[in-house]
Amino acid sequence: MAEAYIIDAVRTPRSIGKLGKGALSTLHPQHVAATVLKALKDRNTLNTADVDDIIWGCSAQAGLQGGDMGRMAALDAGYDVRASGVTLDRFCGSGITATSLAAAQVMSGMEDLVIAGGTEMMSQVTDFGMKMREAGLSAGGIGTGNARLQAKHPQSNQGVCADAIASMEGIGRADLEALGVESQRRAAVAMAEDRFAKSTVPVIADDGSVILDREEYPRPDTSAEGLAAMKPAFAMIADMPSAKDGPTFRQLINSKYPDLEIVPAHHVGTSSGVVDGAAAILLASESYVQKSGLKPRARIVATANVGDCPTLMLNAPVPAARKVLEKAGLSSNDIDVWEVNEAFAVVVEKFIRDLDLDRSKVNPNGGSIALGHPIGATGAILIGTALDELERTGGRYGLITMCAAGGMAPAIIIERI
Repeated sequence: MAEAYIIDAVRTPRSIGKLGKGALSTLHPQHVAATVLKALKDRNTLNTADVDDIIWGCSAQAGLQGGDMGRMAALDAGYDVRASGVTLDRFCGSGITATSLAAAQVMSGMEDLVIAGGTEMMSQVTDFGMKMREAGLSAGGIGTGNARLQAKHPQSNQGVCADAIASMEGIGRADLEALGVESQRRAAVAMAEDRFAKSTVPVIADDGSVILDREEYPRPDTSAEGLAAMKPAFAMIADMPSAKDGPTFRQLINSKYPDLEIVPAHHVGTSSGVVDGAAAILLASESYVQKSGLKPRARIVATANVGDCPTLMLNAPVPAARKVLEKAGLSSNDIDVWEVNEAFAVVVEKFIRDLDLDRSKVNPNGGSIALGHPIGATGAILIGTALDELERTGGRYGLITMCAAGGMAPAIIIERI
């Protein structure tokens, strides 16, 4: 197959995902998405009429996030009308999947210049969800109220799933909190050393003023003592009804794993931050690179997708990593940078233990516990973060993966050029 080259990767800073509190929370999602699309256009002197497609990730495609953001944001960013766009949802894995599909279009020879990325305004998603529930129009959670599906594959609250996996694996609260503290420490170092500067672009208002040019979420003063004093966040949720007159979230898991005693452990210090943000990646074929003079930064080596137990929900990253390594003909020892989304601390802790990895290579600049997780955008953010780190350290290969609701995980390997 032909090569798919990464030309550039950009992202916004992530703002606190609470309406009225985060700097981005009052903006239209298309404005935030258009920010990164415009940055790709301007930084690379892009003729946007050449863009074959824009493949965009967004998990909650409702309210202001509805209506094919990939296309609408491109129009808002001033792209030529010939640049098409599509929006997809693989829950948290949407940004990686958008990039994988964009790469596949280029590698197949069907397209020459494709943009991948994603946006999620968690502040607005939360607010819209509350309004839906107040109106009695709740979608019914991940399974959208499908009782037949819940009977086949019970799907619980993700935080309760994280606690269930930690209990099953014998991973104690102290180890989870150590990972949370380290995520904050690494993110603080990365920001102090401007490691994110190459890929981070400010969000600008129509009058030219800067709305946001720095990460809002990190808590660099986080300590082990502080986290140890926190109450588990999902203890009460575990025993709440999953639906009216339905089983509790704990009972959903125990219906599949009856002997599992779920011990609450995760809290805000060991869970991904709720934030707003967007990211975009520019991919091109070899022929377009030669014609345009664009300079590749990396190439796509392999991509993979895996499904795992929907009830535990968060365990697919390990098999996804193994699958993509096999496709690439590589071993874990070949990977210089691992970016594994910190949806919950147990996801990364289990990943490191199962694959016997060098901890210094996994999320070396902190992860979503410190920096936040704008669901549809995170995959594209992590790909750009891995690329920046490979360039900073002289590494060759980066592997990026993350758990996704429904018990899935996409994975992708990139090679620095």
